Amino acid sequence: MTITTEEVLHLRRCIALAAEALDAGDAPFGSVLVVEGEGVQQEDRNRTVTLGDATRHPEFELARWAATNLTAEQRSRATVYTSGEHCPMCSSAHAWVGLARIVYVASAAQLEAWKAEWGVAAAQASSTGTPPVQVAAIPAQQVAPGVVVEGPVDELVPAIRELQRRHAGA
Repeated sequence: MTITTEEVLHLRRCIALAAEALDAGDAPFGSVLVVEGEGVQQEDRNRTVTLGDATRHPEFELARWAATNLTAEQRSRATVYTSGEHCPMCSSAHAWVGLARIVYVASAAQLEAWKAEWGVAAAQASSTGTPPVQVAAIPAQQVAPGVVVEGPVDELVPAIRELQRRHAGA
């Protein structure tokens, strides 16, 4: 996997958006949609808490935006850069819309391992009295086999780990 200097800049923007999400009370995720030859088209951050809708992931929002605002040809040249690997919902939306590529900083497996290390699921269950909502951490490539998926980007992983640690209260 070769990530260019320009792509690192897009991923750094994703990290900044993830930090904005965290500061607003949402989970720290951010994404940027880029069409090859046309540059950045749209960006978003997680808004699941602030909007009270568990589907308000930035990757899903960008897929929905692309379906409405880009041609099929543009979508076939599009990359979604994101702070964390797409969940199954977002991977599916990405594939259904025909976006070509995903580049993520940290993998879903890394996030799950961090949560286990920090005891996040157990803490959530004990504080609410109910089990935490869980969606399987299925690799994006498995959910959307026709999409090019690249990541993790090791040099940027520590920044995402720290945002996720702060979100977990660990």
